[in-house]
Amino acid sequence: MTIRFDDKIAIVTGAGGGLGRAYALELARRGAKVVVNDLGGSRDGTGHSDAALKVVEEIKAAGGTAMSNGGSVTEYDQMVEMVAKAKEAWGGVHVLINNAGVLRDKSFANMAPEDFEFVVDVHLNGSANCTKAVWETMREQAYGRILMTASSTGLYGNFGQANYGAAKLGLAGLTKTLQLEAAKYNIKVNTLAPTAGTRMTEDIFPEEAFKLFTPESVAPAALFLVSEHAPTNAILGAGAGVFQAAYVTLTQGVALTGEELSPEGVAAHWAEITDRKGEMTPQSGSEQAMSIMKKLAG
Repeated sequence: MTIRFDDKIAIVTGAGGGLGRAYALELARRGAKVVVNDLGGSRDGTGHSDAALKVVEEIKAAGGTAMSNGGSVTEYDQMVEMVAKAKEAWGGVHVLINNAGVLRDKSFANMAPEDFEFVVDVHLNGSANCTKAVWETMREQAYGRILMTASSTGLYGNFGQANYGAAKLGLAGLTKTLQLEAAKYNIKVNTLAPTAGTRMTEDIFPEEAFKLFTPESVAPAALFLVSEHAPTNAILGAGAGVFQAAYVTLTQGVALTGEELSPEGVAAHWAEITDRKGEMTPQSGSEQAMSIMKKLAG
């Protein structure tokens, strides 16, 4: 099976460098027409640059088709305008990779509320804005592939990144609801948790690791998850050519009654409650309620 994107129009946010650039270049190489979106700011979201234009020039020099867009993902109207321009030029939008992001790392004790709000706004609200802007088009087409960018920080935590982690796990949750709402329209929604040496992480990674964790080694995961053959509702970790699936699971649990239905009862049964033997991977929130009913009936 060869994965191609001929006759597909793709939008990649934050595509002026790093992971987004790698995705945009590979999508174009495989036949997609690509909107390269990038505000062009620094890592903390300030300033502007012509990064998106440079990536478009790279794509065109390689024989591909692309246009740049300098809109901010935090501005819904700008994302609507970006989608409208793509449709006007090429007739639709089939792929959206929500990749734009910023970092404002500090311990929670030293983090200003505005730093928390801004990071959540760019990552979580920004991805929602872009997704909403393409949603009706994808429903009308009865085809869409949407990728959210989560992080190991969101899934597992990381010191000094409370704002980033909150936003990133929020994106995994957004995916889980959207994939249900989109299923009948042939819209697949997935989550990628990449680990890569980019402008965002260049002073965090040791030099040798930085060379190993290239954006290009993550791109295969992103492209598969937005391909015609994509699964839906996957959380995929990717870094340095290693790919791993992550799951939100639920244990079998314990039904407590009578005097045991108390804080003391929870404490007494903690080992049994947290026993992972036979744990489930619910595909919707309702499955938790269903598992509780089954437990009570059993």
